[in-house]
This record gives sequence, C-alpha cells and structure tokens, in this order.
Amino acid sequence: MSVRRVVPNILTDAGTMVRSAEFYGLLGFEEVMNLGWIMTLASPTHPTAQISVITQDRTAPVTPDVSIEVDDVDAAYAAVLASGAEILHPLRDEEWGVRRFFTRDPSGRVINVLSH
Repeated sequence: MSVRRVVPNILTDAGTMVRSAEFYGLLGFEEVMNLGWIMTLASPTHPTAQISVITQDRTAPVTPDVSIEVDDVDAAYAAVLASGAEILHPLRDEEWGVRRFFTRDPSGRVINVLSH
C-alpha cells in the first residue's frame, strides 16, 4: 500500500469558506473540488499539495482532521482493524466517488483514509 497524498482539513463555518479560498489563493492555491460542505484547494504546479476547508462531514459522525489518500483503502482498513485502532466511520463507498473510513490516531486526531 502506498500514500498518494495527505490533506489537512481545516474546520470552518459556511460563511468563511469563500474567504478561505480567497486567502489560500494568495498563496497560489486554486479550488479543485467544492461539495458545499467541503472545498479542496490545490497548487496548480504541484496538484497533490492540497488543503481542504470543511464545515462538517455529511455522512460521518465526526469531522476529520486529516485525509490520507492511499492506493488500496481495503488493505489500509484491514491493517487498521488488525491493529485494534478505533474505527469511527466504517469502510464504505460515498456518493461523490470515494471509498473511505475514519479512524483515530494515538493523539486523538480523526483520520479519513480514502481511495478514489
């Protein structure tokens, strides 16, 4: 299994999302995805350099702190389950085209592990 990208998720409110896009635009980021409740901004020259701004997660009980895209989310899920780590959101296919699950790291951070 390999990591494709790691994206910090910045919790905000809906009224701040546009201002966040403008601010990160000053640093060279451009909007690459916007589902209304989560917006991802990426560098046009290094597309895996990304930041997401999120109000809440639409299908999970908690909002993730970090998203990690892997090439094999099923293998990642099996490894996390075998380790005994807490699963906060079970492995599932989401309507926007990702397969993902949430776990909690030893520091208490919520990690969204996904594949497209």
